[in-house]
Amino acid sequence: MVGATKDSIVMVEGEMKEISEAEMLEAIQFAHVEIKKQVEAQERLAEKVGKSLPKREYSHENHDEAIREKVWKETYDKVYEVAKTPSGKEERGEKFKAVLAEFLAQYVEDAEELERVTPFAKVYYHDVEKEAMRQMIINDKIRLDGRDPETIRPIWSEIDYLPGAHGSAIFTRGETQSLTAVTLGSVKDANMVDSVMVNYDERFFLHYNFPPFSTGEARPLRGTSRREVGHGNLAQRALANMIPEENPYTIRIVSDILESNGSSSMATVCAGTLALMDAGIQITKPVSGIAMGLVTDVKTGKFTVLSDILGDEDHLGDMDFKVTGTEDGITACQMDIKIQGLSMDIMEKALLQARNGRLHILDKLNETISAPREDVKPHAPKMVMMEISKDFIGAVIGPGGKIIQQMQKDTDTVIAIEEVGEIGRIEISGVSREKINDAIARINEITFVPVVGEVYQGKVVKVMDFGAFVAIAKGTEGLLHISEIEWARLDKVPYNEGDQVEVKFMGYDDRKKMKLSRKVLLPRPPRPEQKPREEGQGRPEGQNRPERPARPESKVNPEGRDQPGEHKPLNEA
Repeated sequence: MVGATKDSIVMVEGEMKEISEAEMLEAIQFAHVEIKKQVEAQERLAEKVGKSLPKREYSHENHDEAIREKVWKETYDKVYEVAKTPSGKEERGEKFKAVLAEFLAQYVEDAEELERVTPFAKVYYHDVEKEAMRQMIINDKIRLDGRDPETIRPIWSEIDYLPGAHGSAIFTRGETQSLTAVTLGSVKDANMVDSVMVNYDERFFLHYNFPPFSTGEARPLRGTSRREVGHGNLAQRALANMIPEENPYTIRIVSDILESNGSSSMATVCAGTLALMDAGIQITKPVSGIAMGLVTDVKTGKFTVLSDILGDEDHLGDMDFKVTGTEDGITACQMDIKIQGLSMDIMEKALLQARNGRLHILDKLNETISAPREDVKPHAPKMVMMEISKDFIGAVIGPGGKIIQQMQKDTDTVIAIEEVGEIGRIEISGVSREKINDAIARINEITFVPVVGEVYQGKVVKVMDFGAFVAIAKGTEGLLHISEIEWARLDKVPYNEGDQVEVKFMGYDDRKKMKLSRKVLLPRPPRPEQKPREEGQGRPEGQNRPERPARPESKVNPEGRDQPGEHKPLNEA
């Protein structure tokens, strides 16, 4: 999403799939061309409207030029010296306050004059701070904490910081710190998004918390702010495309900002990457983020792009450009500016400088953990996905959910079934691998369909004179006929109930009964050679084999049972 005037870019925000800086610039330029057309249309429309309404005049606040001149003259050099001396956020803030207090001290004896001067002095003093910092950065290339424009603040990070969480990390960059935790859940834990236009379940989501104490403030918590929603959304978009499609978990990331002095949302991205890898989520690539700043001088045309900006550089500067990405490209960005617009030259320099900073931060993340854990932690839920024919969904659930509820109770797992096209997608989650395997085995028993030609380990459940009934799965039995046990002729079935036997499924007979065979798994013995007939032992020449008498027709009694002594087909049980 790009916002622009006819002449320059004013806003950029979006989610990308590891695009290069050149591709992003090309996309912004393409958008700007189209925006110019829209601006021209707006101008044509404005001309048609005419000047029917009078233009409202802005009433400027009152100023005292004498006080302004006095503040600048007496405080600028002192402020410049404070800004040029490297110091921390709190220390620097106290020094700036001391300069203002020193200026106001000259009016202490005249309370009425002090009351009149103070509001003006505070406004003008803020302008002094801003100008001193900006000139120091543009001319001396020195920043408030002593860094040059491209240097990243010191980074420290650690994983498994919260032992009870499924994944956790703490990431500190300068005076900005994020403590991030990852929680893994099943499909039933998905975040249901119910918006005006679309409804869907979100399997990956991130929450960003910015408590008042992170900036040294004490104020009541009154719910999630718009800023927190926006920062969390940016960090979520930065990481979302690195979650593999085959990931079975619902993932929730929570980032708590413990200290903030610039780019806490980018600290969330870095801490989120570490926490995901600590949780055993096989992310495609690590992601880092950096906030870029800008200081310009309208009079001279000079500008300086800043990497990893401080809170004061964001407040007193001209741009806050957040860029996240992997080593191969950009995954998300967000830019807002306080000047009239940015040229493409500044955009290009900012993106290229951001890439260098992003890669530096990625190296630091790799020093903490170079690859995701091979598996989730012992106390984290294990997740298994399996698919069944949709025809078996009802059988697995059971009447009123009786079967699946009992299965969850017995195995201490959470089982969710979703119908997708012609299949039923089953998600099984639990802490114990053994119990998950137990649930899988129970589902396989319910949905078992033997495959012709496959070999199964079966159990003899019943022995008859003509063979044995063998169960190859719970509720799935077939006949192993006596003639299919061995290649040799047997007079008796050599099994007892409970014996284990390996059989091959041969298919179904005409009555849809399963046919099993064991002998096909055994080597076939060679046929015995026939002895040649001696001379003179054959039939006389021209004499044929006598015909056998016809077999009498089978008689069947009214109840459908064969009469005693009659032939019975081998495949009947």
